Amino acid sequence: MIPYQVGLDLGQSRDFTSVAIVERVEETGAWDAAAFAYRTTTALRLRYLERMPLGTTYVEVAARVRELVRSGELHGRCELAVDATGVGRAVVDLLRAAELDCQLRAVTVTAGMHETYAKGFYHVPKKNLIVGLQVLLQRGGLQIPAGLAFHGEFLEEISSMRVKAGSGGHEQYGAWREGEHDDLVFVVALAYWGAKKGAGFELYPIGYN
Repeated sequence: MIPYQVGLDLGQSRDFTSVAIVERVEETGAWDAAAFAYRTTTALRLRYLERMPLGTTYVEVAARVRELVRSGELHGRCELAVDATGVGRAVVDLLRAAELDCQLRAVTVTAGMHETYAKGFYHVPKKNLIVGLQVLLQRGGLQIPAGLAFHGEFLEEISSMRVKAGSGGHEQYGAWREGEHDDLVFVVALAYWGAKKGAGFELYPIGYN
């Protein structure tokens, strides 16, 4: 089973390009006398957050992602979920040509209600991404080390996420105040989506050992 999931949120001139890495971890829980075994639970641990400097070119983004996914523990043991909405499709082409040595899932974010897949791209409602992450946090399924880079910024972003009424009655998920960033929340949500898609990740106990 692939233990690491990488999320990539592509920014533009005024938005950061961000990377998140989460690790799937299994932990031994309480002893179950009836089964004569320890219960095993699974969770995600947020291992890494990065914001690339504003103005980083997409060629540089592809090179940085290649460096990350081919380094250390991640090499051959990770999958990548990348935001392919809008200009992201061009970056997806760069990444697919970059010999990442990991599975790449291209995600086009939509305002719809259902996830679909066509011609190499997943079409995923933003609601699914954000609400999924919020539920994960509420249930204690995401471990966030206090010393992690951008720890405070990530917690501030997730606490300020709100639902807004959009045109046509669609819900929109974003920062509470205009001008605030939500890239860290979104990139972690992408990584979590990848974990669910790639490994069948569940919050609940998964077995015994």
